[in-house]
Amino acid sequence: MTKFVPTPYVAPIDPGRGAIRMARIVAGAVRVPGLRRALLSPAIARPGYWFATFCAFFWGGILLGKFGKRHGLYYFDRLPRWAFGRGGTTLGAIYLTRDNEGDGVLEHERVHTRQWKKYGVCFLPLYLAAGADARGNRFEVEAGLRRGGYL
Repeated sequence: MTKFVPTPYVAPIDPGRGAIRMARIVAGAVRVPGLRRALLSPAIARPGYWFATFCAFFWGGILLGKFGKRHGLYYFDRLPRWAFGRGGTTLGAIYLTRDNEGDGVLEHERVHTRQWKKYGVCFLPLYLAAGADARGNRFEVEAGLRRGGYL
């Protein structure tokens, strides 16, 4: 069994109401004895990762994106700009984008796939609770702000 290594804490920069609300939900959930350990156990997290990957594959396919693999990362490109956030979004093991496929960006997104694998569907509320400003989002900091095009 792999040892769990938590993502480094970075305080959110000027979190919005949604991030604050999600942070309260996450904080309440981790207070329940054993819930954090159960949700982050590979037996629960891994199926969540697979589900997110399936959803991304379905979304990219239904929008007629071009599927590929580069630098060990599966991706759909040529998607409409409204189909993902920022320059691209990783769901599970698949990166969704229009044309944001530089080597640095792909390495950044590979870190997000590892985060999805570690946290499963819990990654989504954790990511939202970390805030919209990438400089204060612990998951973006871990993935590399420069590689992700944030600096």
